Amino acid sequence: MIWLALAVVAIVSCVSIGYSINARRQLHQHQRQYEALINVLRNEIQALTSSSIGMGHRLMDVENKLNITAEKQQELANRDPGVLAYNQAARLMEMGADVDDLVKNCGIGRPEAELMALLHKEIAAPDNRN
Repeated sequence: MIWLALAVVAIVSCVSIGYSINARRQLHQHQRQYEALINVLRNEIQALTSSSIGMGHRLMDVENKLNITAEKQQELANRDPGVLAYNQAARLMEMGADVDDLVKNCGIGRPEAELMALLHKEIAAPDNRN
């Protein structure tokens, strides 16, 4: 009877050890898989970060070029007083000024003011049709 009990305990112990060894192997296998997945994700995050930084630098370059272009455009507009008068006349036209207002406030001739008024009406006409 004692031998039988010892045999049962030995068999249960062997089965338990077998299950423990199998569970440990599976645990190590899952651990290796998760570590590999973590490395893949780490590399993807690093690639995304690098590309974001590169895009940020390019965006800053474009912004700087845009600012330089805007400054040059403003310098060119301020350099020629005739262009400044036409720009002012165009703004006044958009605000609803008539030919006499352009002649009086912008220092341009009446024929030029009439031509600008005609052009403004032509440009505004398609907008009114829609």
